[in-house]
Amino acid sequence: MASFDIDGDLVRKLAELLRETGLSEIEFAEGEKRIRVTRPTAPQAVAVHAAPAVAAVPAPAAAAAAPAARPGNHPGAVTSPMVGTAYTAPEPGAAPFARPGDVVKAGQTVLIIEAMKVMNPIKAPRGGTVTEVLVSDAQPVEFGEVLLIIE
Repeated sequence: MASFDIDGDLVRKLAELLRETGLSEIEFAEGEKRIRVTRPTAPQAVAVHAAPAVAAVPAPAAAAAAPAARPGNHPGAVTSPMVGTAYTAPEPGAAPFARPGDVVKAGQTVLIIEAMKVMNPIKAPRGGTVTEVLVSDAQPVEFGEVLLIIE
């Protein structure tokens, strides 16, 4: 395996992109050279991503942070199978796939996650009522992040 010089400026730029976007990893490839920069994710990151959607209204922002901490243990939690961007509707301006209070069937699409320009439908693992949608449209999501709750 041939060695190559590591461009410190490139690594710093990639790390800055991670910080700005909230992603946990980024990879750059040029020919045979590949540089991957990762950072650990903390459970608090879920609450941080949820807060901007409701930051204009202080009281709900505090309420939104509390549910984001507990849903991982919920038996109806639907988690992200990948890192990507979550979309709540099939296209901009369309009605969301699922809203709180909606009854969904097992196998019904409840979200889409875009990863590497591929749209991946996220299907309900079971039927029930959607009680919480924990992501906003076009929000970056991490692997294992709770997206919504079905009871």
